[in-house]
Amino acid sequence: MTPIWSGLAIGAVYALVAIGYNIVYVAYTTFNFAHAQLMMFGVFVTYWATVVADLPIWLTFLACGAAVGLIALIEEFIAIRPVKGAHAHLVTTLGAATLLDGITRLIWGDQVLKVPPVIGSSSTITLLGGRISIVELVLIIAIIVITGLITLYSRRSLTGLALLAMAEDRDAALLRGINVKRLALGAFVFAGVLAGITGPLVGPKTFAVATLGSALALKGFVAVAIGGFGSMPGALIGGFVVGLVESLSGRWLGSDFPTIMVFVVLLLILLLKPTGLFGSTRERVV
Repeated sequence: MTPIWSGLAIGAVYALVAIGYNIVYVAYTTFNFAHAQLMMFGVFVTYWATVVADLPIWLTFLACGAAVGLIALIEEFIAIRPVKGAHAHLVTTLGAATLLDGITRLIWGDQVLKVPPVIGSSSTITLLGGRISIVELVLIIAIIVITGLITLYSRRSLTGLALLAMAEDRDAALLRGINVKRLALGAFVFAGVLAGITGPLVGPKTFAVATLGSALALKGFVAVAIGGFGSMPGALIGGFVVGLVESLSGRWLGSDFPTIMVFVVLLLILLLKPTGLFGSTRERVV
């Protein structure tokens, strides 16, 4: 049971990245390939806030959310707004990811920095026959709650329904009076703030290292593909699937197989259901 708990914990991190991808996908019908770097920046800000500045818990979360939200705002104005077309956005956000990787190395270097837990502790408990640390358990619960809240908000609030309308037909939403640019900007910044405020939860699991963004970006995208593009519950399940496959294949097959098995599972799922587990095809009359 311990490898399962470990897989769910790292899967929760992948799910957070996948949710950020999906929020931007719903708003822009494209992906922000720098989102994993935003989460990485949140982890480093957590390290600074807890180790260097010794800030209280509430101020640590506030600093992480504000810092990463500001970076997301700047990215939207530089990498998204001036460029037209989803394919161009993929290139510009990939450039933003590379830039954030470089900035992180300039500020903090390449060393691995241990991030202390701000909620819970690093001590482990026995749960359902397996060992899990309290901070990992908090991370798993947090991602489930976050997914539920975002899903509920998107289906029950006017703003959430407007975003879904934008995802379906951006021009039609504009004609219906929806302020498309403002709403899309709000979704983009919200994804950044979410990446920031979850940094204190992710940091103790992943540590703060300049290669974290690149590592999370690939697995987060695989989680999106498995769960289905635009689906928040799909992002959650996809993240857990990736994490469990990594953990269990590493335990049973060896350290050389986790990444290989993740892509084997991805290919099998896409062969059986090309839109992902929770994705759906759109029918249009031409």
